[in-house]
Amino acid sequence: MKSLSKDSPLSFRQRLLNLPHGGKRILQVGTDILLIWLALWLAFYMRLEDPGAIAPFGRHAWLFVSAPVVALPVFIRLGMYRAVMRYLGNEALLTIARSVSVAALLLALVVLLHGRSAAPVPYSLIVIYWLLGLLLIGGLRIAMRQYFTGDWFHLERGPGRDGRRTRVAIYGAGSAGHQLAHALRLGNAMRPVAFVDDDPQLAQRMIAGLPVFPPCQLPRMLAESRAEEILLAIPSATRARRGQILEMLQTCPLPVRSMPSIAKLACGCVKVDDLQEVDIADLLGRDPVPPRPDLLERCIRDQAVMVTGAGGSIGAELCRQILACGPATLILFEHSEYNLYCIQSELERRIRRENLRLSLVPVLGSVRSPGRLLDVMRSWQVDTVYHAAAYKHVPMVEHNVAEGVLNNTLGTLHTAQAALRAGVRNFVLISTDKAVRPTSVMGGSKRLAEMVLQALAREPEVALYEAPGLKPQVNRTRFTMVRFGNVLDSSGSVIPLFREQIRCGGPVTVTHPDITRYFMTIPEAAQLVIQAGSLGEGGDVFVLDMGEPVKILDLAEKMVRLSGLSVRSPGNPDGDIAIQFSGLRPGEKLYEELLIGDNVTPTCHGRILRADEEHLPWEQLKPLLKALVEAIRHDDFPQLRQLLQHAVSGYVPEGEIADWLHQKHMAARLHALQKLRTLGPTAAGKH
Repeated sequence: MKSLSKDSPLSFRQRLLNLPHGGKRILQVGTDILLIWLALWLAFYMRLEDPGAIAPFGRHAWLFVSAPVVALPVFIRLGMYRAVMRYLGNEALLTIARSVSVAALLLALVVLLHGRSAAPVPYSLIVIYWLLGLLLIGGLRIAMRQYFTGDWFHLERGPGRDGRRTRVAIYGAGSAGHQLAHALRLGNAMRPVAFVDDDPQLAQRMIAGLPVFPPCQLPRMLAESRAEEILLAIPSATRARRGQILEMLQTCPLPVRSMPSIAKLACGCVKVDDLQEVDIADLLGRDPVPPRPDLLERCIRDQAVMVTGAGGSIGAELCRQILACGPATLILFEHSEYNLYCIQSELERRIRRENLRLSLVPVLGSVRSPGRLLDVMRSWQVDTVYHAAAYKHVPMVEHNVAEGVLNNTLGTLHTAQAALRAGVRNFVLISTDKAVRPTSVMGGSKRLAEMVLQALAREPEVALYEAPGLKPQVNRTRFTMVRFGNVLDSSGSVIPLFREQIRCGGPVTVTHPDITRYFMTIPEAAQLVIQAGSLGEGGDVFVLDMGEPVKILDLAEKMVRLSGLSVRSPGNPDGDIAIQFSGLRPGEKLYEELLIGDNVTPTCHGRILRADEEHLPWEQLKPLLKALVEAIRHDDFPQLRQLLQHAVSGYVPEGEIADWLHQKHMAARLHALQKLRTLGPTAAGKH
């Protein structure tokens, strides 16, 4: 493709666009004077039907002078020259109509006052002049808008364009769809060619110059418009309705993208034409329950709030939600310097933008440092702690057992005991569905963390773990646990992985054809965690209602189809993207559960349930925790597994111990034994 160089001659359109602002205004004013004279001359011609009677204006020259003298100040005052020609919209057209009408009325007044001392002018001529002025002045501006934004006059493209725009169909012919079509016409990347809309009254009609097709005529729309992509312009539709539409659009061999939601448009985060990939949450087809402000603010408003793991997926979203609830102080506690920097920078920008009044405190630290935790909580007199710090990636923890238990279980213990000693009023643990009948160390360590809080919550005075010099602490802290499943687009989620694999041409890897998971969006999960924490009475295990579990294979296939590609399978060997099954990884289950037993009661919130589950008393749990630490200290992973099985009901690990260090030790022992055997029975006996 031939590109335009610096020395290439500019097109007439480009030269017009490159004119300075003053030059453009002079050109517009000069053109309007000529159009006013033309409208007046044509009005004389049509009224008198004798061009000789007014050539060369003769006795009516005063009127040709008066018309622009009267009209131009009106045009300037009403803002006709403030509108950018290529972005001319309906409001600008109304301004033109008002300006021409006011100018015609003022000219009629001039004729009325001056007509007795000059050549008489028929009053009907002013009406004709008004209509012609609307046609000429408004029509020229509409024509110029099309000239600058459309392809009516020539097909040349400016620098940086490939000479061809993607043909797109817009689903939704309402105001959002109309705005999107207008925005795309102003750009250079996409060309709207058709609308699709559910409203039967709009079918077979034209909107913004584009035909409207009902959904049942999608094949016909594709054949007639030759669309290459479908854009969703239904920002106000419910998630359930969007899910139905996406289900239907899977039959189209085209990629589907979406216009941003009304909330994002309203807050100014994005523009109408900022298109994005289809929100995977729409595929779930479940609308979130609006949060209750009283529950959101109960443990936050005008209080000092601390979030551990503040830089993680859930921790960062908790911080965003907490910021909106008006805390006095928000402490970001995080062991990753980069994650802490990212969330601090984001929140500080928001605080400046919204002029919020609070103290934001970023603190580097680990939940495995009891002294650091206590110092922070006492220094800022923390009222509420949201404990999100944990290792959550199942196979990763399975290969690093000691770190997983130290961080998830002992980290929770240290944070909870620091809260007790600092007099923190509310403590909320973010738990997981993998804690229910776990098959992984990650799930077992999180369930043991829940049991630590359950035990502490039932002790009016607590003799702290490994604190012989301290007196028992009076328990003023309300401990609450909130358990839920996977969140969409979190770190380690399959959704970003699937997107990247589809972008690279596949294959998409799914561990097992029957694997299912519960899913929830990160903002909804964070809101429910905060609300559940406000409902706690002490020792409560809350479970979030996450709807129906989703089959991961179905999710992968939908993502492939909504990318405009087909799934390669035995029935479709020529498909674009193959799906491969990689097998369950260490510690993974085919399906997850949210409840250990059936003893569950509803709460005042429709999506939050309270579970009553067994636990060990604190005095029985303390020696078990001590034995757990000893097993870790001596790298005794079989003993560690046995202790977890003894403590956590339903913990049934699958396969051999997968910890890297344990496997290395076992390999070294095996190598030593083999070496001894080669030396003979005498050497083996000596050892």
